[in-house]
Amino acid sequence: MKIDMHCHVKEGSVDSRVSVEEYITILKEKGFQGMVITDHNTYNGYRYWKEHIKGKRHTDFVVLKGIEYDTRDAGHILVIMPEGVKMKLLELRGMPAPVLIDLVHRNGGVLGPAHPCGEKYLSFTNTKRFYKSPELMKRFDFVEAFNCCESPESNDGAMKLAEKYGKVKVGGSDSHKTDCIGKAYTILPEPVTCETELISMIHKKTKFQVGGTFYTKTTKEKMGKINKILAYSFWVYNKSGELLRRHGRNSKMEEENPFDPIDPIELYLQGKE
Repeated sequence: MKIDMHCHVKEGSVDSRVSVEEYITILKEKGFQGMVITDHNTYNGYRYWKEHIKGKRHTDFVVLKGIEYDTRDAGHILVIMPEGVKMKLLELRGMPAPVLIDLVHRNGGVLGPAHPCGEKYLSFTNTKRFYKSPELMKRFDFVEAFNCCESPESNDGAMKLAEKYGKVKVGGSDSHKTDCIGKAYTILPEPVTCETELISMIHKKTKFQVGGTFYTKTTKEKMGKINKILAYSFWVYNKSGELLRRHGRNSKMEEENPFDPIDPIELYLQGKE
């Protein structure tokens, strides 16, 4: 089964120009049987598919729910939760990576760094968290080993990282534009129909085939060195967003983990994780 495990749609990601309907249509034309919608810190794209398309059109195509979460300290992390598990907390960016890992695993999900050797602040190996705690890699379930919007060097590094830590490799296009869709893939050895089945494969360390072709018209390619300013701007955006959402995130933590007497985020901040 050929799927794209890193997809952004305009119903969920403000920087995407492609609707869910268009995304599915293009992937089907290119021989794909499924996709994982991984919008930035929101499930709105998936909700749109579920409310307006599921069961009505594209019934021969599997759409799974994921998210690309912006951590406070470890860049972008791809998260997949079991079918039916609703985690509003994952739509409030800014959790530290150790807390995110605990939360996802406690609720049966899997997660792994997106483009782990890519842009500073956005990619795990180019964050302070990696340099302080490289052993955190052991706690991830998979690694995005091929991302068509990354450079060959970035993908080589990601592949080596996955092999070093024995992690399942996945591939995704990270598409925000139509001409990028379908340039990266993950081939599963057998079909899946829901998130739980995909998670089970990852838990079993099933070997996936990943690959694709490089997309050379990315914004960072066009901007060159100026792109570093955007990377730093993201860092400022993420830090400010984390602070603004801290209260809401802590409230959600209490709602979704009512048996936890101690706020794990505050515990982490105290250096007692």
